[in-house]
Amino acid sequence: MKEPLNLIITGVGGQGNILVSEILAKSAAAVGYKVTVGESYGMSQRGGSVSSHIRLSRKLLYGPIIPSGCADVIVCFEPVEAVRTVLEFGSRGTNVIVNPRPVYPVGVLMGKDKYPDIDIMLGKLNEISAQVFIIESTNIATQAGNPVVQNIVMAGALAGIGYLSIPKETFERIIRLAVPEKNLSLNLKAFCMGYDVAQSFRSNRNN
Repeated sequence: MKEPLNLIITGVGGQGNILVSEILAKSAAAVGYKVTVGESYGMSQRGGSVSSHIRLSRKLLYGPIIPSGCADVIVCFEPVEAVRTVLEFGSRGTNVIVNPRPVYPVGVLMGKDKYPDIDIMLGKLNEISAQVFIIESTNIATQAGNPVVQNIVMAGALAGIGYLSIPKETFERIIRLAVPEKNLSLNLKAFCMGYDVAQSFRSNRNN
């Protein structure tokens, strides 16, 4: 694993990316990594951007905010936020994991604004980054039992894609500690489904 590994988890308010960043940070710490986490919020209660910067190292503690252009992996729960974050913090060496399902802002819902074309945004991501993995996490979460757990599907995808030297079992143990008992089975199922999808991408990438 790269030293340090700079990750950003980004989405809009209400998508649960802060929980995923906590699961990642605790999982990394559990296997001996030094972890720093920095968070930035837009108008998150109104669907504004929410981003977590996670920096992992075996040797040193790094500052909590990743410098512009230095993100190694960006996990995006929403396509507009994906493009915005990759343009600011990514580079041609950045790997992107993205849920293509849009979250429409109020202006779009009211007919005042137009949401960008999804295919154009995904094409842009391919132009400005190293690899883009499209994870239909909302659909997968719906298959698991509840679309709300799309964030945990994305956590599984991150764990399974091959960028982290953290065992799957460590993530599952941290999820058991982080999620209420009544929701645990659903969350573990969502995590495993995301993990399996990412593993299939990884297998195809290596063939």
